[in-house]
Amino acid sequence: MTRDPHPARLRRAGTAAAAVALMVAAGCGAAAPAPAEPAPAPPTTDAPAAAGDLAPVVVADGLSHVWSVGVLPDGRALVTERDGRLSLLASLDPGTAVTPVAADLGDVFARGEGGLMGLAVHADFATSNRFTTCQTRAENGSPVDVRLVTWTLSADGATATRVADPLVGGLPIASGGRHSGCRIAVDDTGALVVGTGDAAMPATPQDLTSLGGKTLRVDPATGGPAAGNPFADAADPAQRLVYTSGHRNVQGVAVEPGTGRVFTAEHGPTRDDEVNLLRPGGNYGWDPSQGGTVTTYDESVPMTDRDRFPDAVPAVWASGSPPEAPAGAAFLDGDAWGQRNGMLAVAALRGQKLLLMRVGPEGTDGAVSDVEIPAALDGDPGRLRGVYAVPGGPLLVTTSNGDDDRILRIDPS
Repeated sequence: MTRDPHPARLRRAGTAAAAVALMVAAGCGAAAPAPAEPAPAPPTTDAPAAAGDLAPVVVADGLSHVWSVGVLPDGRALVTERDGRLSLLASLDPGTAVTPVAADLGDVFARGEGGLMGLAVHADFATSNRFTTCQTRAENGSPVDVRLVTWTLSADGATATRVADPLVGGLPIASGGRHSGCRIAVDDTGALVVGTGDAAMPATPQDLTSLGGKTLRVDPATGGPAAGNPFADAADPAQRLVYTSGHRNVQGVAVEPGTGRVFTAEHGPTRDDEVNLLRPGGNYGWDPSQGGTVTTYDESVPMTDRDRFPDAVPAVWASGSPPEAPAGAAFLDGDAWGQRNGMLAVAALRGQKLLLMRVGPEGTDGAVSDVEIPAALDGDPGRLRGVYAVPGGPLLVTTSNGDDDRILRIDPS
């Protein structure tokens, strides 16, 4: 593999007796200097894998800003590229054939952080052939919204047809595409869990009638609220979809096998990227409007502001500084992973590495107890964006360097 010419390697910070974990912070946008405050996360233990351990192989290359991979029941896989391309992998084997899927993607607003982003294969794909994407949309060249679109894939994989456009629409969008994060996962009930960005709009994260700066939980059949949503009876239809609020720019959503717990990875400003365990109705404390007292996007506020919001849910891991820019996330799943089974794999864009996190067990607050950085996935592949775990099998990781991007496969060792 070709080494990225500008590796942003981090010098690992040791763990102080005060138990403040400092590894990384966010990755999008400049901010005013942050107040000095400890990260609200538990200690981080740096235990990188031995040389050659968890070495990736290239499944496919020649791509650009690969956002998502969705593995189909027959072993093929759908792939989204941010610029508005959908492709099909014939298998997960190295050097597999990559075939364009003909789909109407001409309205994708591929600018800044926006474009064709998250993809989730529906739980009933074996009978429905349906999947959902999250994409920014333009009309006459001007941005309109971020939306979920549901598609049907033809049996031969050659074409995809829109069947719900939008399944959910009206997510806010910035003219330059900033904070357009939109990741989708399927939870253990079959509902779509969607992490969204706040479009750099100051009041959006705390506004329960806005779909930005939230996680949403959506019925894939109707686009309405999934059963059990905390605000399902709200008067406002947007609020009915809201699962959690107070987020900045969610980039990863991972459902833990066996428990159904949902963890998210989120960009902070110039510090305190976060991994969060979702609690229904929880507020995660990001408020760049300072309670509506300012109209500018004030990024000097804490990622989790527990002074303004005493009940805000603290992160299970926060990077401190310098920034890492966490992206996709997934749980290693299967006995073949040995002691790593059940660890949360989080890709890093700015940090250019894969973070393997040990989260607290069910019944706890989920706090991360240690972090491993496999040596072969520390810098050499460049910026890492998407992560997908095949149940009982390998981990797929995508690069997002913009030129000759790849889909990497990491097998248990």
